Amino acid sequence: MYRCYEEHELGDAAERKLRTHYPQAADTLPAQASDTPAGCPVELFQQATANQLSHRSVSPWRYTLKTLDDHFPSTYTEAQCLCSGCILIKAPDSEPDKTPLPVESFDYNSVPIKQSKVFLKRELCSDGKRYYLKPVTLDVAVGCTCARVKTTSS
Repeated sequence: MYRCYEEHELGDAAERKLRTHYPQAADTLPAQASDTPAGCPVELFQQATANQLSHRSVSPWRYTLKTLDDHFPSTYTEAQCLCSGCILIKAPDSEPDKTPLPVESFDYNSVPIKQSKVFLKRELCSDGKRYYLKPVTLDVAVGCTCARVKTTSS
């Protein structure tokens, strides 16, 4: 059912198969290491407007590099929400006449927006020496949005 490839043929075969059978947008987003600390940038929200949507959003995010061993592509970018809540502009509760400022509101949640992406997973063929490329679909976060908090009905 699947064609088996020598180890040195896998990269070219995966690239060809992804291009012809599973075309997807190029992954050219600037990314940071996923172990870099991230925090909700409330204080930056009132500064000059940023160009990138990810920084202007009330649910800001950054892109991090992810690695999947035995997959093609093996490295991709994924969005990581920077806030638990959402950034709102409001006056302090105790002083409603004061100038409104950005605050992180936990009346809302920042949630990832996911998109299905096809990867090719390297699997060992029955001969135990060569490999075949199995298509697998994974949900990858591409941005974040603000949503009402989930409530449970009793």
